Amino acid sequence: MPRFLCTACGTQWPDADAPPRRCPVCEDERQFVPPGGQSWTTLERLRIGHSNAWRAIAPDLFAVQTFPAFAIGQRALLVRTPAGNLLWDCVALLDDATEAIVRALGGLAAVAISHPHYYTTMAEWGRAFGVPVWLHADDRGHVVRHDPCLRFWEGETQAVLPEVALHRLGGHFAGATIAHWSRGAGALLVGDVMQVLPDRKHLGLMRSYPCLIPLPPEQVRRMAERCAALPFDAIHGAFADRDIVAGGKEALARSAERHCAWAQAMQAP
Repeated sequence: MPRFLCTACGTQWPDADAPPRRCPVCEDERQFVPPGGQSWTTLERLRIGHSNAWRAIAPDLFAVQTFPAFAIGQRALLVRTPAGNLLWDCVALLDDATEAIVRALGGLAAVAISHPHYYTTMAEWGRAFGVPVWLHADDRGHVVRHDPCLRFWEGETQAVLPEVALHRLGGHFAGATIAHWSRGAGALLVGDVMQVLPDRKHLGLMRSYPCLIPLPPEQVRRMAERCAALPFDAIHGAFADRDIVAGGKEALARSAERHCAWAQAMQAP
């Protein structure tokens, strides 16, 4: 039986004879149902007309992205460490070429995902490489395809490799997570829990990006304060070229201050 994929968000469902009637990930206020309605494909169909492209964006950091763009269009990041590699976030397309490239880079020791919009085919990746897929337990209710490879963590911090730890920030989702990579000056892998903006000097902090729902100032301050306690200089986001290669800590502080100042000004009598 096929495992259907939502073409709007990329979420993969369990084996079924027919596609689901609805996609609750898209119906949530943080995403959207396209004007033409919900539609579905399968991983097998996706492999026919799509392929993944790879790009080195920093030493031992590679981006993988699907072309033509599929669903939300995010990239995944592969972090190489002496203790094994981490796949950060997920793209729906996993094919023979992608698997061969990952294995040539050293395989995977773990997969970790920032939030439910990027769950996509996470169980396929976990099973293909025989590794755990780390998700925050606060977002367990958004999982639609359960699998033994899924590993739910709780609390605020979870080490997954000696150089990489996960930190729950909340905001975008209750369990929204970033990864801190301690190599060198340090880097944050943020998905769009905090979205690197086109100027690559600021970040957006929203409950929903496509539906333009902002976060309240108190949440933004808390997120920024948690990150400020970590050593980092670079920030790598969810989309192509959304990288702040230096000055990331200052960019985040500046962005949080701008967000909060504007929100407070709007609340003023």
